[in-house]
Amino acid sequence: MVQSEKNDIASTNQNRIKIKKIFDSNAEGILGENISIKGWVRTVRDQKKFSFIEINDGSTITGIQVVAQSSIPSYEEVSKLSTGAAVEITGTLVESIGKGQKYEIQSNEVKCLGVCSNDYPLQKKRHTQEFLRTIAHLRPRTNTISAAARVRSALSYATHEYFHSEGFVYLQSPIITASDCEGAGELFRVTTLPIHHPHKLPTINNNNNNNSSNSDRSSDSSDSDDNDNGNLTDFSQDFFGKPAYLTVSGQLSAEAYACALGDVYTFGPTFRAENSQTTRHLAEFNMIEPEMAFADMWEAMTNAENFIKYIIKYTLKTCEADLLFFQKFFDKTLIDRLQSLIDPNKSFARISYRDAIKLLQEEIEKDPSKWQFPDVSFGTDLSTEHERWLAEVKFKSCVFVHNYPKNIKAFYMRDNDDGETVDAFDLLVPGVGEMVGGSQREERLDFLKKKLADGGLKEEDYWWYLDLRKFGSVPHSGYGLGFERLVCYVTGIENIREAVAFPRYPGSAEF
Repeated sequence: MVQSEKNDIASTNQNRIKIKKIFDSNAEGILGENISIKGWVRTVRDQKKFSFIEINDGSTITGIQVVAQSSIPSYEEVSKLSTGAAVEITGTLVESIGKGQKYEIQSNEVKCLGVCSNDYPLQKKRHTQEFLRTIAHLRPRTNTISAAARVRSALSYATHEYFHSEGFVYLQSPIITASDCEGAGELFRVTTLPIHHPHKLPTINNNNNNNSSNSDRSSDSSDSDDNDNGNLTDFSQDFFGKPAYLTVSGQLSAEAYACALGDVYTFGPTFRAENSQTTRHLAEFNMIEPEMAFADMWEAMTNAENFIKYIIKYTLKTCEADLLFFQKFFDKTLIDRLQSLIDPNKSFARISYRDAIKLLQEEIEKDPSKWQFPDVSFGTDLSTEHERWLAEVKFKSCVFVHNYPKNIKAFYMRDNDDGETVDAFDLLVPGVGEMVGGSQREERLDFLKKKLADGGLKEEDYWWYLDLRKFGSVPHSGYGLGFERLVCYVTGIENIREAVAFPRYPGSAEF
């Protein structure tokens, strides 16, 4: 490419302006100027002597109207345009005399960059979200999904900004692991063994008559996957030399780094092989997981509250147009709800699990028929209806429930002196239920070993995690926040499958 051609391209890109900038800046400095926009056609209306073209470039939910007179040299390009076509418009930005729009572009050049065929599925009509999931590669061009993507981006940016401002170190924890952090067993296996040819799978004889070639195989190199002969699969011959899985959490890795760097956080994909088709679950989702050395459960709760208020305040400031769209079509109370949450004069409520159970029992006793799960006692794992009642009815705000029974919480949570509870907490949010789960971690080696044994977990699988309790152990705490659930809360979107670009759930791994 010759230098003059490079300069022409650079000049064209420099003149391009994003539609969001036009509206955010109130066209300061560019009103009456010749500008260039590039985007996709939403609608074209031919009026014989001129045409109206609505363009959206993805930078904002608002499109801009272009008026193309039939007298401009490139007017024949308009005939190539239809909904979905890519286009470049050059013209003068002027104040619009039409209703419902502040500015428009009087075009002096139209250039079709990419035609759109007649079978384009996103015509100007309302489509169901179920249908849009079948064309997930195109659904970002819809108002709902594009707005969700921009809000999601703002929340991501604010997350990094908050933790950076608090002196946290960003840790990229591994996706492949040999540990089940939650102990729930809902893991996706990672293997290079020939699973499509079961007769070729390496095995260990599942009896006491192992031959010499197999007898010295360690217990962690086998698994309970039996072949037709009842033998165990020999994972010592797999890629990692042992069973490996997609991670359900970056927490254990974060603990290791927190015990060296002080305060760290992870923000990345996690996976759970839970066969759930609810509106609240995905098989692949993102978790934000801070871990703080020298911090107890109460400090972790304070950090979680400050974090959520920070990112929602940032999103209210930077995504006003998108949030107004969600308020109009999804949740009429959205802006007020978010504004109430960040009220600097109002802290999140805090209540012990025991007291929460008492409140629920008193309320349920009034009319048990109103409840799907009326049987509530100490040891009950709170359902969504219980959580939402506490947040929406009893406290009318976000509420931390803390000190849960240890038999319904994970092995790594610190035992309390009462022998029944652990230093664990959940943050319950109006409209959602649980959004954050956290705890003070068990830093005492003897306690942690016993908890592993009680949970049927092998010490050898967590040897390095136990080492952290042997070499300079300190009290430390952390929490996890499901990012897609946060997006749902901030936007009012009901189904979590619309809060992520390409949702993964049972029976669906397209795109």
